[in-house]
Amino acid sequence: MLMRTDPFRELDRLTQQVFGTTARPVGMPMDAYRSGGDFIVHFDLPGVDADSIDLDVERNVLTVHAERAWPGPEDAERVASERPTGRFSRQLFLGETLDVDNIHASYEAGVLTLRIPVAEKAKPRRIQVNSASEKKQLES
Repeated sequence: MLMRTDPFRELDRLTQQVFGTTARPVGMPMDAYRSGGDFIVHFDLPGVDADSIDLDVERNVLTVHAERAWPGPEDAERVASERPTGRFSRQLFLGETLDVDNIHASYEAGVLTLRIPVAEKAKPRRIQVNSASEKKQLES
């Protein structure tokens, strides 16, 4: 029996395992949205110990580092290993309109939640418009 081999198919498979696909990312999938005066970001980090999560902010770049260890004993014979392990990181570039000095983080049920307040200078505000006739009445 003649078998065709495609060297690029194996390369594609390995690349998808390392980098993931858009349907199944390997790193930290996230959702982000604005609700009221906060910008909220959720990172999926199932199986990660809360003590292994590090958050760093430098200028307007937020970096999240997390580590997922192999759940079994190191000397165990691995039969299947599809869940990614190791150190993961992700960077978010935060706009000037966010207050990076007051970020609040919580980790519950495998989800890291960040609440980043919108800076006061970026919040909408109402400006009163005075007319020329009001100014004349005030002077009189």
